[in-house]
Amino acid sequence: MGGKHLADLQKFGPLILASASPRRQELLSLYDIPFVIEPSDANEDAEGTGLSQVKTLAHRKCMDVASRHPNRYILAADTLVCVNNEVMGKPKDHADAARMLRSLSGQAHQVYTGLCLHCPDGRILLDAAATTVHFLTLSDAMIDAYVATKEPMDKAGAYAIQGKAGIFVSRIEGSPSNVIGLPLGLLTQFFEQVGIELFSPDHKTCTE
Repeated sequence: MGGKHLADLQKFGPLILASASPRRQELLSLYDIPFVIEPSDANEDAEGTGLSQVKTLAHRKCMDVASRHPNRYILAADTLVCVNNEVMGKPKDHADAARMLRSLSGQAHQVYTGLCLHCPDGRILLDAAATTVHFLTLSDAMIDAYVATKEPMDKAGAYAIQGKAGIFVSRIEGSPSNVIGLPLGLLTQFFEQVGIELFSPDHKTCTE
């Protein structure tokens, strides 16, 4: 790929990940690209379909951080879960988490992640990925036990597919990383479009 070398990327400073999510940080670390973390303070209220909301919110988060760092690469993402026309973000409390899980029980649902990349030259790449996740039928005891672990509390749809809730999933259609919060296939396409090389044998990634 005849793109920018990492040294060229570094002249703009490391990529800024506009998210405090440890899962997104772990996934982004799969690329040998230096990055720092600066969560967005943007308002996260949006209307419309789940797909339109995640694109709106990813763009809003990205532009919020870009307003402070206009000459940097900035990556933002937003993930929502949708089932039976309900758009699910993070649960408000344990009761809300249990309600969400009861809605997902025995159903297929969609996970959408919007992705926005701001470039130093002013280009903005914006798109979204969709994955269908099929849940087993969950008993009240299973739901209560899972909510008691507190794992659901900061997750869209009140579950983490890479965590204990992985045992609830019968199958998925689409990108697994999208369900975790960062669709790697789409992100790779973004990096290729702007000419960022993906691998370097001796480069550190996240710099707190």
